Amino acid sequence: MIILYLLFALVVAFFLFVIYSIIEEKYGLLYHKPFFVHFYPTVKTLDANQSYILNKKFHYYNSLSDKKKKYFEHRVATFIEKYEFIGKEDFIITDEVQVLIASTSVMLSFGLRNYLFTNFDKIVVYPSQYYSNINEAYHKGEFNPRMKAVVFSWEDFIAGYETTSDNLNLGIHEFAHVLHIHGLKSQDTSAIIFSRMYNQIQKEINFPANRDKLINSNYFRIYAYTNQFEFLAVILEHYFESPTSFKQEFPQLFNNVSKMLNHKH
Repeated sequence: MIILYLLFALVVAFFLFVIYSIIEEKYGLLYHKPFFVHFYPTVKTLDANQSYILNKKFHYYNSLSDKKKKYFEHRVATFIEKYEFIGKEDFIITDEVQVLIASTSVMLSFGLRNYLFTNFDKIVVYPSQYYSNINEAYHKGEFNPRMKAVVFSWEDFIAGYETTSDNLNLGIHEFAHVLHIHGLKSQDTSAIIFSRMYNQIQKEINFPANRDKLINSNYFRIYAYTNQFEFLAVILEHYFESPTSFKQEFPQLFNNVSKMLNHKH
């Protein structure tokens, strides 16, 4: 009898989950956000030195409300625990390296419920530009899905935060590639919203008149038009580094990016 009750409870729970998923998907398509983003049974914290770095060296964090700061810190701490950080060419992985890299990823995904990506499992950091035997060229950074790795030149990563108005940020750029692949391949509500808005953005920018306007404006650097992956990475650099001018130049595109990320400046 107990087994029958348990089976009945499992069937009921399954159907409730299916109904919830369907309703949330419809809600997400209508309001461009899931029912909830932040829910953590236990909230993790950083140690004193890590917290000091987050407060002093990551401006975005200080723009958040106290409540969202706790959520952000929890996500940074969880990110650092989940992913392996590997230093190359005698580079030492410090608290600063972990906190700033983790914070960059968390910033991009802060409006998404699922922020721990499964398309990489390690962060590889070189002291400066590194040579790739694959294409026989020097790199500043890359996302390598086959190796499940995000790779950075620390010198170039940190340069992205030393100048915050040039719309050149290596960390944002490479994690944008991670987010792009995750958003198009995953099936959670946030990813479905991301994919829907991304397709809308692609449809609008590929309209000849809109594309000509974008290119002729010289607002986004020409590298953005290399392919759809680089375009998204470049516009996210603009979105986080100079949101005011981005919104003034291309308000519709800016609003669609906000909906895609479930993010508001």
